[in-house]
Amino acid sequence: MTAASPRARSVKADSVLVKAAEDARAAAVDIGSEDAVGAHLGHDAEGERVVTHYFACELAGYVGWRWAVTVTRASRSKAVTVSECVLLPGADAVLAPAWVPWDERVKPEDLGPGDLLPVSEDDYRVEPGYVTADDQDALEVVQELGLGREWVLSREGRDDAAVRWFEGDTGPHTDIAKAAPGRCGSCGFSVQLAGTIGHAFGVCTNERTPFDGKVVAHTHGCGGHTDVRLPAPSEDAPEPVVDTLSYELVPLELDAP
Repeated sequence: MTAASPRARSVKADSVLVKAAEDARAAAVDIGSEDAVGAHLGHDAEGERVVTHYFACELAGYVGWRWAVTVTRASRSKAVTVSECVLLPGADAVLAPAWVPWDERVKPEDLGPGDLLPVSEDDYRVEPGYVTADDQDALEVVQELGLGREWVLSREGRDDAAVRWFEGDTGPHTDIAKAAPGRCGSCGFSVQLAGTIGHAFGVCTNERTPFDGKVVAHTHGCGGHTDVRLPAPSEDAPEPVVDTLSYELVPLELDAP
């Protein structure tokens, strides 16, 4: 591998184009206005006989931006030509935040009564649930089996949900799950979900726990497990001791009927 020549590493600024700062400024004024173009900020050599001059931008709302005017000339010619004039952001420019699609900005708590959350046609989380059949008898069987939904979860949709639930506050990694006397998979209050996702998740039905109505991993757990029981009363319980020093025993007299 040969080393790059000094000419390839850096381009010497053309002296004629460097002196053409006023021509570049005139081009910027022609695009903007006299008040929009500020002081000359320097220049860059873009290539052989190609130089870009920079001017401060005085337009309101363009703090830190600068006018960039590129000039050039033909070989052995002293006539300067303006190639382009644009506004470019500087290091301290005020820029709009990066664009984020709406479906990535929406949070679960943003959905309120009456709000609609449309599903895009190419949403990878769902796939067609059935193929339309002309046979009416076949359609009745499909509906009877509960297969009549137009869209169902795709494998990727199930995997995303499973990872989200497993790593959430109803998974096995929380402090309450680690201290639990048993796991949700063996709890009578856990109702297993249908389908393949039910191999790992159920729904808690114990209203005395904070997980009532929530999807819980079979490896999750809490103190509300159905195996938790109060200890049975002992038959060898000691006789109650009455402290007679703190009060006086008075015989109860009943009036005759």
